[in-house]
Amino acid sequence: MTDKRGLLERLDEGPVICAEGYLFECERRGYLQAGAFVPEVVLEHPEVVSQLHREFVHAGSDVVEAFTYYAHREKLRVIGKEHLLEELNRTALRLAREVADESGALFAGDISNTNVFQGDDASRAAVRAMFEEQVGWAVEAGVDFVIGETFSWGEEALIALDVVKQTGLPAVITLSIHKEPTVREGWTPVETCKRLEAAGADVVGLNCIRGPETMLPLVAAVREAVDCHVAALPVPYRTTAEEPSFQSLSDPRVEGRPFPIALDPFTCNRFELAEFGAAALDLGIRYLGVCCGAGPHHIRSLAEAVGRSPEASRYSADMSKHAFLGTDSAIPGSYRDYAEKL
Repeated sequence: MTDKRGLLERLDEGPVICAEGYLFECERRGYLQAGAFVPEVVLEHPEVVSQLHREFVHAGSDVVEAFTYYAHREKLRVIGKEHLLEELNRTALRLAREVADESGALFAGDISNTNVFQGDDASRAAVRAMFEEQVGWAVEAGVDFVIGETFSWGEEALIALDVVKQTGLPAVITLSIHKEPTVREGWTPVETCKRLEAAGADVVGLNCIRGPETMLPLVAAVREAVDCHVAALPVPYRTTAEEPSFQSLSDPRVEGRPFPIALDPFTCNRFELAEFGAAALDLGIRYLGVCCGAGPHHIRSLAEAVGRSPEASRYSADMSKHAFLGTDSAIPGSYRDYAEKL
């Protein structure tokens, strides 16, 4: 039986899990190029995108988010494929809609940072036009709500919000905070989220850039300051006070920055994401997820930590059955005895 309640109804009742991280996961699987990070996989290998949607829902995501991150005019222009803009967006929305319909998950449209915003009138007009065409296609596809994500400019986030609010759909707007604990105008996350709430955002918060350790204090402050629902979707990497963003992580074994393709040694295990989810929910943060770098195992652990039992929980670890480390009576005692020598 499918769950037909909308986003805000679900949030009023409890946590909502939203799996992100499609860019990094498709890159790891060999279907997307790091650098431009344009989601050409939507057109070249749609079956990969559909399967990843299904894997995230299976792991506990309540939302199927159309893979239209960086599918805007500016990014496609960078790779000389601006003519594919509408086809890519409409296809991504169709793929997400199919999985949402079959699973009962919420269907979300997605717009993101444009990398052309400069705070002048020309860039304001340019980003608004990009948002309007993407949101227009999302509305035509029948999305339940629209996500505006990964904004490091507060004003760009406000423009995205204004475009979404004109559709009458719920708006989830999330900021990305780099090394400095502000957006690029110098506003704090609290100040920026208060501006977004005042402008009509239904959910405000943070996504991407920071790992659990360096995101949690920031979203805790946001939760204290606003009345609307709050979102928290960290990257699954061990950022620290000294290196608070995953772009700023350093590794002496790597020439240059480990970001974005040598971050493996910094990856959080599933227990760390579970701890983050439980801590965030305890603060009253209900829109939860994991961003770039997330695998389905991270989503499952996050979901379980907030009281869910997704289909994938059938396969959650049971080490009692392990040949050497297990305690089940069917395991020969000599094998258990050998465990210390493994």
